[in-house]
Amino acid sequence: MSNESVAHDPSPILQTAFGFWSSKVLLTAVEFGLFTALGSGRMSAAELGQTLGVHPRGRSDFFDALVAMKFLGREGNGPEARYYNTPDGSHFLDKSSPRYVGGILEMLNARLFGFWNDLPDGLRTGKPQNEVKHSQKTIFDELYSDPARLEQFMGAMTGLSRINFEAFANKFDFSSFNTLCDIGGATGLLCMEVAKRHPHLSCTSFDLPAVEPIARKSIAAAGLTARVATAAGDFFNDPLPKADLITMGMILHDWNLEKKMHLIHAAYNALPPGGALVAIEALIDDERRENVFGLLMSLNMLIEFGDAFDYSGSDFRQWCSEVGFKRFEVIHLAGPASAAIADK
Repeated sequence: MSNESVAHDPSPILQTAFGFWSSKVLLTAVEFGLFTALGSGRMSAAELGQTLGVHPRGRSDFFDALVAMKFLGREGNGPEARYYNTPDGSHFLDKSSPRYVGGILEMLNARLFGFWNDLPDGLRTGKPQNEVKHSQKTIFDELYSDPARLEQFMGAMTGLSRINFEAFANKFDFSSFNTLCDIGGATGLLCMEVAKRHPHLSCTSFDLPAVEPIARKSIAAAGLTARVATAAGDFFNDPLPKADLITMGMILHDWNLEKKMHLIHAAYNALPPGGALVAIEALIDDERRENVFGLLMSLNMLIEFGDAFDYSGSDFRQWCSEVGFKRFEVIHLAGPASAAIADK
């Protein structure tokens, strides 16, 4: 059979090429607060459009696209049809839900959607394509100069991390550890999820001084002040707090290899014999063929930082072996995320 007679389907190519259309519709719905406005109720296109400030020309196309994408439900057809939240929309995209993940979608829309347009420049230069490109300040300099913006960023990261940290708290064997320190702990979420499920553990969330008040606020709101402590410091300039178990949730991928190795060394020095380091990331599969999200996240690190990158379980094992760790394991958590574990 000749190649010309074989049926080929360009649909996957076109679906990916036009993917930004779908992405922007969802991100815009979150920006407008559509899912929060609907809540547990039902609205017609006219009612919902008026509430959100959407011009009549775009209302039906916008809302029905979300229905076709399965992000909204609709009761009936035509002008009298009424829109409502799907269970997932209520669960994850309504700001009144404790499991709201829209913070990360808000950040994607406000920042990364535009920055990714400069991916070609990043690939040619190896340089960041975010705020740094124009202001010469790093993303962290920008964030830490504005407490309100920093808290918003931390909230976005919380939405992205919650499912992975819950899975880690459920799947990892904590029985041989008494103390845990989460490095770069942000709002304290990882410590809180672990503390809820493992009362024998004493947990500490470690981050920069500017972050500590945000963590204390979140921990207090969860009623876990007696179970989860905070500590402040700079993990590149200060020793890490001593603990039996040291975790780093989406931390190592923020840095180049030299700084990754610094953090692994610092963790090794803070651990006792029998202690363990756990890195939670969208670990790239060892053959770099399957975890699309992990590979795209690594490109996002190029956009954000230039020389930062994501990595595989094999990479983690090699780096930790060089430092002195002896045993290694990878536990799948949720979606594209895994926990890479190194025992001292």
